[in-house]
Parts: sequence; C-alpha cells; structure tokens
Amino acid sequence: MGTRRRFSRRAGSGGRRDRRPRGARPEAAGLPELTTHTWHAKDLELAETGLVTVARRLPAVIAQATRLAWRASPADTAATISLNLLAGVFTAFWLLATTGVLTALFSAGPTPDRVRDALPSLALVAGAVALRAGLQACAGWSQSRLNPQVQRLAELRLYEATTAVHLAALDDSDFLDELQRAQTRGMTSAPRVVQQAVDVLTGTVGMAAAAGTLGVLHPLLLPLLLLTALPEGWASVRSARMQYLTMLSLVEVARRKWILSDLMVQREHAAEVRSFTMRPFLLEQYDRQAAHQRGVELDLARRQTVAKVSGDVLKGIATAAVYIALGFMLWNGAVPLAVAGTAVLAIRSGQSSLVNLVFAVNQCYEEGLYFGDYLSFCEKAERRIPRRALPAAPEAHGRLPDDFGRIRVRDVMFTYPGADAPSLNGISLDLRRGEVVALVGENGSGKTTLAKIMAGLYDPDAGEVGWDDVPLTKVPPQEVWERIAVIAQNYTHWPMTARQNITMGRGGEHVPGGAESPALLAAARASGADEVVDGLARGYDTLLDRRFKGGAELSGGQWQRLAVARGFFRDAPLLICDEPTAALDARAEHQLFERIRTHADGRTVLLITHRLASVRYADRIYVLEHGKVIEEGDHAALMARGGVYADLYSLQAAAYAAAPAGEPDV
Repeated sequence: MGTRRRFSRRAGSGGRRDRRPRGARPEAAGLPELTTHTWHAKDLELAETGLVTVARRLPAVIAQATRLAWRASPADTAATISLNLLAGVFTAFWLLATTGVLTALFSAGPTPDRVRDALPSLALVAGAVALRAGLQACAGWSQSRLNPQVQRLAELRLYEATTAVHLAALDDSDFLDELQRAQTRGMTSAPRVVQQAVDVLTGTVGMAAAAGTLGVLHPLLLPLLLLTALPEGWASVRSARMQYLTMLSLVEVARRKWILSDLMVQREHAAEVRSFTMRPFLLEQYDRQAAHQRGVELDLARRQTVAKVSGDVLKGIATAAVYIALGFMLWNGAVPLAVAGTAVLAIRSGQSSLVNLVFAVNQCYEEGLYFGDYLSFCEKAERRIPRRALPAAPEAHGRLPDDFGRIRVRDVMFTYPGADAPSLNGISLDLRRGEVVALVGENGSGKTTLAKIMAGLYDPDAGEVGWDDVPLTKVPPQEVWERIAVIAQNYTHWPMTARQNITMGRGGEHVPGGAESPALLAAARASGADEVVDGLARGYDTLLDRRFKGGAELSGGQWQRLAVARGFFRDAPLLICDEPTAALDARAEHQLFERIRTHADGRTVLLITHRLASVRYADRIYVLEHGKVIEEGDHAALMARGGVYADLYSLQAAAYAAAPAGEPDV
C-alpha cells in the first residue's frame, strides 16, 4: 500500500493527468523504475485509434505486406492473389446459380418436373463450388510457400542491419529497447502480416461476392448485410489496440526477464549463483518482473473480454434486425420466395466471410503495428550504418594501404551515448610500423576505448585517426577490420569446432588431402593452442560446447589460447592485445608475452595491460588518466621521471619483494 500511496501523490502533484497507457499499471506492481520511461512516443496516438483510423491505415499496412511478399517471391505472391480473386468470382457464381435452383423448386407443377428443371442449375452450383474449393486449395499452397520466404527475408534484413550498425548504437539503451521489440515480435510479424493481408483479401472477396449477389437480388439487401460489420469491427480493433499498447508497456520487463532467466539457466553463471547464494535474490527479482507482467496481462484479458462481449451483443442485435427486415420484405412481396431463399444463403455466406474479414482485419492491423515497429527499427538501424560502409559511398574517397608506416591519433574526443563525461579527451599519439606500443593506466582511463577507435570500431566525436595520413572516417570500415587482429580480455566462446574457433573470419580451413592448413598449425603453435587441441577427442574437429552431443568444455586458460590463436591466424599488420593474459597463470602469461613478441616481428602491436612487468620491453608506453595522455616514453624514461607510471610499477614490484624480517614469506 505504501508504494501505491507514494505513486498516487507523485502522479497527482501539480494537478496533471497521468497519461500513461492503461496497460502499465505501475501502482499495482510497485515497479516505478520500469514505468517512468517515455519512449512510447506513439502511445497517445494509438490510444485514440478507431475504425476510421484503421480503415485509413490498413491499406498502407497491406501495401507494405505486398511489397515484402513480392520481394520474397513474385510468383507465389501473384499466384496467391489471383487464385483468391478467382475463388471469389466462383463464390458469386454459385450464389446466383442457387437462385435458379430455388426458382425451379418453388415453381408450380409436379415435384419430379421441378427437380428435373433444377438439375442444370444444380450442376452449375456443384461445378462452381468444386472450382472454388480447388482454387482456394491452390491459393493456400502458394501462400504456405510464401510464408517461410518472407520470414527469411525479414530475418536477413534485421541481422544485416544489426551486424553492420555502428558499435556505438549497441551502447544506446533506447536502441536496444527498439531492437528487443523488433526482434521478439516485430520480426515474427512479417510472415503473419503477409498471411493476414491475404486473409483480408480473401474475406473481402467473399464479402464482395455475397454483397454483389444481394445487390443483384435486391438493392435494399446490401446495406442490411453491411450493418452487421460495425459491431464486431469495433470490438476487434479495440482489442488489437489494447494488445499492442500492453506489449509496448512490457518491452523492458520482458527484456529484464530474459536477462534474469539467462543468468539462472546458463552453465557459465551456475557456480557463482550457488557460491554467492544468489538463488533467492534472482528468483525474487524474476518473480517481481513476472508479477508485474501478470497483473498487466490479467487487466488486458478483462478489458478485452468486455470489448468482445459488447461487440457480440451488438452483432446479435444487428443480425436480428437483418432477418426481421428480410421477413418484412418477403411479407410485403418486395422479393419472391426464391430470391429470399438465395438472400438467406448469401447473408449466411456474407456473414461467414465477414467474420473472417473482421478477424483478418483485426489481426492484420495488430500485426501491422508490430511490423511497423520492425520496419521502423530496420530503417533507424540502417541509418546508423556508417555511410562509408555502403557500396559506392560518396564519403569513402580514400583507401588504406595494405600495410602502413604510421598510425597517427590527433586530438581524439569520444563520449559514450548517455554518458555525462567523455571517455577520451583530446588524446594524441603515434604508432610506427614494427613497434610494440603499450597503453597503461587505471580502470576507466580510456585504454580500451582508444584501442576500439584506432581499430575503426568507433568514430571519434572530434579529432582524427589516420593510417599513413588516410583518415579512417574516409574509408569503408571493412578495410580497417581486414587489417587488424584483436586478442581481447572478453572474447566469445564460439559453439563451433576448434578449427572454426581459430579460422573464422578468414576461411580456408582445410588444404587438399584433408590436412590442416600451414597457417592454422602455425597460429596454434605460436599461441600454445596446439597443446589444447592435442587433448581433444577429435582434435580440430571437436565441437567446443557441452550443450551438444560429443561437445567438449575448455578451461578459461584454454579458451584464451584459442582466442590468441585466432588473432595470430589473421596475420594482420596491426595486432591489438587488450588484457590478453587475464585468464592465464604466471607461467602461461610469461610464455604468451614471449610469443606475442616473436609473432610481432615486423608487425605493429598495441598492448593494453595492467601487468606492467609485461610492458618493460615496449618501444613506447603511453600512460592514460581520465581520457588523457599524461606520460609518454619507454620504461627507463618513465621510471626516471618518477611519475604515475613509476608509482604503479613500484607498487606491483613491491608485491613480489621478499617479506620483511620477522614476517613469514607468503
């Protein structure tokens, strides 16, 4: 109750109306941190969506779905549309042919004669029904072929965009929320919106056939049929709007639940969850999110039920009015009995098509909202792809040399999205070909960020990085990435074979005869990964993931050696080593740095490490603090200066000094 009272006072302060979507219900869940966001930019617009708005927007949704389907498969799209249209023609034909059957049966004369007179019309009805069924079956087959092709196209567009966007986009929480919405529901809505658009076409054709038949039989019958469309259409649109707004209010909750569930089920977190007795905490956090989601969804179910019942009641009243009007017309002689009988069939057929149409419109409109999120995200993501990365980009005037003589960093500034302070604040430095250059400094000094900018992963907000005077912002980033190799502290445990873990990104895993390529073997030997592979059951063909049958699990140090081998295998002119020994013991660390120095013969190495004993032999050392270079020089010069580097080095060296007299040597 305390949460509810606090929220009520806050919401009511200043006399302002709380215009949050009804689905959020923060006071019931007690989760103000999940409900104070304002990234639902179109909630208020959607909250007032009605039948007129749906009617206005639906053609655009159908047009988007048609364009997507046409790109996926023009032949299947054309077949689906044309076959459904032809099926509608035969629907109208069999309804009109039914009038001939009823006229013959209701005429005067002996029953055998009336039946005989009805046979030609019966044959037409049977033929029309059979042809319609065949056409609908063929249309269904072509549509079932179309759906997976649409899904593939939608997935490719999303993943092509997300793997090409500027890395800074993935540091933007708003971008990640939109990605979550596009991936979880928006992407899967692509084939659904195509399917529902086809169903709208099918329902419309069926309605048109029934309405056309009624118009031919008697003009007054047509508006009576259309009257039954309004109540169910209103209820369906209202339900779709509720569903969509609720989904918007739960996007962040769903993302947090997904993260928590991953923490509770993945093996890599299992030991820490147990050793730190985190199970109650994680379960409580997960249940907190789930309780909020449950409350929102229960409220949605209640409101949707009210809307559906209201629509059904109004639909029943409208249907009764239609049949009363038809009976009155028959009583007054406005229509003959045979026409009235055909009208009943046409009304029943029209109502069946109407139910399908209203449902399809509801689903198409709802899926269209999610599909709109998907399209909007893809467009935003594609705008965040560096233009120089696009084919024939006008900005990409330069071309990097296959090798370089010098990398120059001048006055580089960079701030992460949403951060208050810059991570880099006017940094300048040089890397010459063949040098080993080290970046040292305390955590948060900007070392890794600077390395990512030099690798073309981030663009600086100001300043410039150039390879032999060619600015990186003037060349496609792929050209930079092809010329670098990165050995990082945080690397991916790729669920692939040992060979693929080393060679991915370069291809050429095998040489003729089934032997391993010389480059692979050389990289494995240089990194020590060959010792890891020798202990695997199937050697380089061993799958490195215990979640799959026959898979193996490696230790942190073994994974580190594979990551180093992957960097060596690229054989790039610039090797960036970002805390590469974090998972290694002292002996393995020493061996790795020796191997890096050996592998660096003729290459340029940018080394980032906290273990200053490893940088003593660097050609040049840059000391960073709060995003600035505060010291520069080799080890001897920096130690002689007695500055920050000398203090840090002395602190680490003192930890290895002999214990004072009288104290045990630990």
